[in-house]
Amino acid sequence: MPEEAPFLGQHCATPYPRREVLLRWLWALVQATIFRWSPRPFHGFRTRLLTLFGAKISDPGRVVVFPTARITFPWKLTLEPRAMVGPNVTLYNLAPIMLRRGANLSQNCHLCAGTHDFTRWDMPLVARPIVIGENAWLGADVFVGPGVNIGDLCVVGARSVVVRDLPARKICVGSPCRAIKDRPEPRAS
Repeated sequence: MPEEAPFLGQHCATPYPRREVLLRWLWALVQATIFRWSPRPFHGFRTRLLTLFGAKISDPGRVVVFPTARITFPWKLTLEPRAMVGPNVTLYNLAPIMLRRGANLSQNCHLCAGTHDFTRWDMPLVARPIVIGENAWLGADVFVGPGVNIGDLCVVGARSVVVRDLPARKICVGSPCRAIKDRPEPRAS
């Protein structure tokens, strides 16, 4: 019988130990029910569920996480006070994702901390952490790729694709995203 030609994904296997796979299934069940069905204003309840599954949230009562947010691994998530994870945000945190104090993710943002090494037939996982800086704001539908750091007070325009680090105190837009001008200091109301 002739040997089969190589194909992408050949001989691939999960890089996660069985315990982590089982814990992920349990979290998926909790996220699809109790977390998702919780009333919208119950942000503290959801952040406490996340901490129960290992998320690092120092002050759960001062973090906003919407019930439609999707988080792959709570134990790889850090949310500092006043961080916000908006409606329908996806945190595909195959590596750690950190939102610093006041970081704000608008609706439908997608943070993806993993990819695959397509130069190999088995396409092993390549996971790299993402950090969203203090008081940074990501507009609607922003995609952030693996290994990206977004600077403090950075504004990322809607539908931008961020695949490289962004500097602090800049307004950034586009696909690929780039800085276009300085961000002024926010004013008091």
